[in-house]
Amino acid sequence: MGEEMGGPGKGQGDSDRRIGRRALLIGGTAAAVGVLALGLDELGHLWWRLPGVEKPREEGAVDFRGAEWVAASSANWRRADRPDDYVIDRVIIHVTQGSFKSAVKVFQDPGHGAAAHYIVGQDGHVTQMIRELDVAFHAGNREYNERSVGIEHEGFVDRPQDFTDAMYAASARLTARICAHYSIPVDREHIIGHVEVPGTDHTDPGPHWDWDRYLKLVRRARTASA
Repeated sequence: MGEEMGGPGKGQGDSDRRIGRRALLIGGTAAAVGVLALGLDELGHLWWRLPGVEKPREEGAVDFRGAEWVAASSANWRRADRPDDYVIDRVIIHVTQGSFKSAVKVFQDPGHGAAAHYIVGQDGHVTQMIRELDVAFHAGNREYNERSVGIEHEGFVDRPQDFTDAMYAASARLTARICAHYSIPVDREHIIGHVEVPGTDHTDPGPHWDWDRYLKLVRRARTASA
């Protein structure tokens, strides 16, 4: 796959899964050892794993009305209970460097080590692959993974024609819904490109992504749905 989809991944995903595989140990010495191993900070983010605390989940449910659910491999994300354990205050814009179908395929590949919450096609079709509750391995930065929702867009960074009217409109509606739900300001500090994530070596969404147009569409969509 291309540079953008191929990389958020391997090392960052491994570090996320290290925490994700841990469970709170209930009872006796095992619980004490578990607490010490996790550390107070990590334990504070995993309290919801206690029986009866986690939010109920419905298989195949989507967070954005009209999205199609296609599950990413569980190796490419970490189970969480956001925003109760991690505050969501960012939307991160990606470009797939490939087709819609190829993006879906690699996000279903457990060896890929990365996936975003959503993919938006050039025709405006939206597929959700990871629940917003959960931490997707999409940014190449653990902190940003934990605090953000990642949206992939079908196309290539050097092809402005790939960023269609339908794509901009559908993505703007999606981002507007996310911002409204989590009280995220609609500005360039909180809606960012993958290239702006600290430590990344990625360039998406690239110089042809029209940020002014996009933010206007997001603001319009948020106002319309208010």
